[in-house]
This record gives sequence, C-alpha cells and structure tokens, in this order.
Amino acid sequence: MNSFIMKEPKQRSACPISTSLDVLGDKWTLLILRDMVFAGKSTYGQFLQSAEKIATNVLADRLAVLESQGILTKEVAADKKSKFTYRLTEKGLDIVPIIVSHILWGARHYTTDIDPGLLDELRTGKDAAVEKYQQLARNA
Repeated sequence: MNSFIMKEPKQRSACPISTSLDVLGDKWTLLILRDMVFAGKSTYGQFLQSAEKIATNVLADRLAVLESQGILTKEVAADKKSKFTYRLTEKGLDIVPIIVSHILWGARHYTTDIDPGLLDELRTGKDAAVEKYQQLARNA
C-alpha cells in the first residue's frame, strides 16, 4: 500500500518574511483563504467557482499544503461521504489581518470590484472587522 506523503515547503531562510512567503507566497493561497473568510467557501467545488479560475491540480496542491502546514483542516462532509469540507485553524485565522491588509492596499492603489460595503467596513474599523471575520470563520 502506497501512502501519500506531503512534501513540506523548504524554508529558504529564518527571515520571518521569507518564512511567511514559503507558505503563503504563491498566487493562489491567499485567494483560497480569502474565499474561506469572506465568501464562506469550504468545499473543493466552491473554490473552483471563484472568479480567478484556479486549475483543479493547483487547488488540490494548495489545499494539501495548507492542511500540512496546520492552516486548515479537512473533514468528510456530513451530507456526502465523498465530499470534504475545509475549515481554518487558529493558525489560519491569524492570517485574516494579512488578507485584510492586502484588500485595503489593493483597493487603495488599483481599480477593484470589492463590495463597497465591505471596503467601508474594513477601512473604518479594521480591527473590529478582523475580529468579526475571524469569528464567522470559526463558526462556519
């Protein structure tokens, strides 16, 4: 019986920025986490429906890396044994402020399609919004 062993991302250095980029630095990971936090997505099929059109093999790889790093958990769905649901761990919830900062920076410097209500919420009460979305993700 062959068992699948997830290759751990190699740490390039002990610099905290480099270490963070080793896990979060590809172009898809933060989008998956964004969808979990702000769109309530939790299944493979839901992630595939995102506007950015992630490839199935890339999605599977990123979800596996996030699970191996303890950023999310994967469980068999209650409604269908062949479906899995993904949930953020506390380590994953610690990434919410990073995602919010990316949203605010992107909206400040580029044309985006962010919901104006969400943008206003993040701009006027960043800390409260971070706590709110962390709690929503905990309860998802």
